[in-house]
Amino acid sequence: MNGAGLLVDAFGRVREVVHEAVAGLGPEELVARLDPQANSVAWLIWHLTRIQDDHVADVAGTEQLWTAGGWHERFGLPFPVGATGYGHTARDVAAVRVESGRLLTGYYDAVHEHTLAYLRGLGGPALDRIVDESWTPPVSLGVRLVSVVSDSLQHAGQAAFVRGVLRRR
Repeated sequence: MNGAGLLVDAFGRVREVVHEAVAGLGPEELVARLDPQANSVAWLIWHLTRIQDDHVADVAGTEQLWTAGGWHERFGLPFPVGATGYGHTARDVAAVRVESGRLLTGYYDAVHEHTLAYLRGLGGPALDRIVDESWTPPVSLGVRLVSVVSDSLQHAGQAAFVRGVLRRR
């Protein structure tokens, strides 16, 4: 298996956790917070999807699905169109409200499919391409994608934890 194949597998694991974290939760559970400063399942899944969409679109040279696929309008959130959740306050987290988990998983699945299509098109030394020279050392495509997987799994795991606490209450 090559590096791109490993990344396909890793992003598939993120998808599994995202779906498990959201499955069967109603609108109030999706936005419930364990304390006033905590993140909700809805915010965590929206945020990890926005970051994946943003980062993969950037390296692929495509428009984000958030705008290209009309997800910005479907969510109707009170943020600038380019918002990804980075730097959000507790008040911003509270503003991420959804009618159902289907909206969250629908957006995630669209981004996931775009990610897989991009990864399957990579060959040879593509993962060595430098995509960000503002860091020391410069960031390669492979490192950027591993970073997205890592952050996504962390946030998906947090969402699964919140789900577990809510379901045990």
